[in-house]
Amino acid sequence: MEGQPWSWAGKQGRSQLERGVSARQLLSGARGMEQSWLQGVRTKVLPVHGKLSPSATMVGLKPPEVPPTAAMKFVSAGMAGCIADLCTFPLDTAKVRLQSWWHLGRSRRWGDTVGTPQIQGEVRIPRTISSVEYRGVLGTLSTMVRTEGARSLYSGLAAGLQRQMSFASIRIGLYDSVKQLYTPKGAENTGMATRLLAGCTTGAVAVACAQPTDVVKVRFQASGALSDSARRYSGTVDAYRTIAREEGVRGLWRGTLPNIARNAIINCGELVTYDLLKDALLRAQLMTDNIPCHFVAAFGAGFCATVVASPVDVVKTRYMNASPGQYRNALSCLLALLMQEGPAGLYKGFVPSFLRLGSWNVVMFVSYEQLQRTMVLARPALA
Repeated sequence: MEGQPWSWAGKQGRSQLERGVSARQLLSGARGMEQSWLQGVRTKVLPVHGKLSPSATMVGLKPPEVPPTAAMKFVSAGMAGCIADLCTFPLDTAKVRLQSWWHLGRSRRWGDTVGTPQIQGEVRIPRTISSVEYRGVLGTLSTMVRTEGARSLYSGLAAGLQRQMSFASIRIGLYDSVKQLYTPKGAENTGMATRLLAGCTTGAVAVACAQPTDVVKVRFQASGALSDSARRYSGTVDAYRTIAREEGVRGLWRGTLPNIARNAIINCGELVTYDLLKDALLRAQLMTDNIPCHFVAAFGAGFCATVVASPVDVVKTRYMNASPGQYRNALSCLLALLMQEGPAGLYKGFVPSFLRLGSWNVVMFVSYEQLQRTMVLARPALA
C-alpha cells in the first residue's frame, strides 16, 4: 500500500511528459505543413525566371492526359459553333444589313411588288442619302429593334444553327485530323504550308456540304426588314422548298465558288492563326493551356480572318442575296461593286464583321477547348 502513492505520482509524471512531447510534435508538424503549403504556392503561382510556371493555377478544365478523338472534336466543334452563333447572331445580322439594302420593285420572277434585294450603289438604282437605312453597328441594331422588334435580330437563326452543326463540325472539328494526314511521317513540327493546306481542305469540304443552309440564313437575315406579306419565305423549311422549286437545286448552292474562296481564306485566317498563336504562347511559356490563352489566340485569329476575308464576304453576301438573273456570276457582282463604289466597297461593314468574327472566334474556340476536355473526362463515366 505504501508504494501506491509513488506509483500514482510516477504515472502522472509520465502522462505529463508524454503530453508535452505530443504537443511539441504537433506544433512541429503544423509548422512543417505550413512550410510545405507556402512552398507549393510559390511553385504554382510565382514566376520562374520571369515567366509563368507551367504548373500555374488553371482557369477552366485542365488539358487531358489522353487526347480527344476525332469524333469528340467533330461534335465539340458543331456544339461550339452553335454556342458562338447564339451569342453573336445579332452582329452577323447587322453585318448582312450593312452590306446590302432593299428597295420595293417589281420582280420578273415573282410578279408582285416585293422587297427585291439590291446592292448598295447598284447602277440601276439611283443612290440617295435617304436610301441608306442603316448607319453603324449600334445604329443598325437599334433601328432593327425599333422598327422590326427584337426578334428580328435572330432572323434566320434556325438555318444558322443548322449551318454550324454541319459546317463548323467539318471545317474545325476535322482540321487536326487532316493536318496530321498531310504531315510527313517522322516530322517533329507541322509546317505552315501543311496547316494552310489543311485549312483550305476542310473549309472547301464544309462549304460543299453546308452551302444550302448558308443561302437560307443570308436571305432570312436580309429580308427581315420586309413586312410579313412581302416576305418570300414563311419559314426555314419553306425557304428550302421555294428555292429548289423556283431556282432549281442549283439555287441552293448559289455562290458556292465565292463561298469556297471565302471559307478557305477564313479557315486559314482563323484556324491557322489560332494554331500558331497558341503554340507560340505555350512554347514561350507566356501563358498556360487554359482559357486566357485560348481567348488571346482566338481574338488574334478573328482579327486576321476579318482583314483577309472581308472582300470575299461582301461579294458572297451580295451575290447570294441577289434576285435570279441580277448577276451572271460572282465575278460580275464583283465588277459591278468595284465600278460603283471602288475598292472601299470591298470593306463595307468591316467594323461589324470584325465585331462579329472576333467575338465569334473567342466564344467558339473557348467553348471548343472546354467541350473537348469535358467529353474526355466524361468518357470513362459513360463507358
